Parts: sequence; structure tokens; C-alpha cells
Amino acid sequence: MASVNKVIIVGNLGRDPEIRYMPSGDAIANIAVATSYKSKDRNTGEQKELTEWHRISFFGRLAEIVGQYLKKGSSVYVEGRLQTRKYTDKDGVEKYATDIIAENMQMLGGRQGMGGDSGMDDGGYESSAPSRPQPQQQRQAPPPPPARPQPKPAPNFSDMDDDIPF
Repeated sequence: MASVNKVIIVGNLGRDPEIRYMPSGDAIANIAVATSYKSKDRNTGEQKELTEWHRISFFGRLAEIVGQYLKKGSSVYVEGRLQTRKYTDKDGVEKYATDIIAENMQMLGGRQGMGGDSGMDDGGYESSAPSRPQPQQQRQAPPPPPARPQPKPAPNFSDMDDDIPF
């Protein structure tokens, strides 16, 4: 039987990313993202908003991008998978935590704070990088943009014969 472990989160960072480096030199970034849910109380009819916090981990090049471009309050779209880990707290009690391991990320909400005004108000930065480097995968430079067709020169009518048969 097939299974799916896929999470999509759209929310705002509650604090600046935490960046660490593994002994191999690979980057790890952790963020906390808030999402909100609005509902109406059945008894009072009052609208209430519930906030949920999500721990998200990034690895490799994607972690470096997160550390460079995201900050507290940034809006972000993240795709990933759930992973539960077991740990022992300082009192010796075993606990479980469920985190999101990010596979794709897209920054939302424009380009403010990204090195000046680029004239792009609706922009954003999209990154789709593997969460862990793949062995035997070689990075190649992106292909050059396709060449524009050269405009054809205007016809030179002085080369034509005057003996047109019609």
C-alpha cells in the first residue's frame, strides 16, 4: 500500500533562523513558523483566532538560503515531510517532538530587506533544493538563455533585375 508524508505550511517566522554547521560543513537551519486558524465560538458567536507553531528544519544549500534571506516576521511557503524524534529532557523524562523537514521553500511578500529596491514589488525568491546533498550528483551551471533570432535585413531592391516577367 502506498503512503504519503507531505506537509505544506504558509506562515510567518516567529524569530530569526538559527544556523548551525555539521562537522562535514553542511548547514542546518531551524525556524519556527506561525499559522493561524479563525473560528467562531458556538456559544458566544465570537470570532477567535488560534495560532499554531511549527518547527521546520532545512539542510544544505537550502539552509544557507534561509539563513541569508529570512528573518523574524518573514512570510514563507514551505513544503516538506513530518519526522518525529525521541529525546530525553533535562529531568530524564523521555519526550517526542514532531518537526517538519523542509524540501522546498518560497519566500513570500516582496523583496524588502534583500539588498535594495529592485523595482519588483510582487517578487519573492523561490528555491527548490534537495534537503540533503545527493551522492554522485554533479552541479552544473544553468544553460544559457535561448538566443533571440536575429532580425532579417531589409531587402535590397537595387540588386533586382529590371526584367520582371509580368
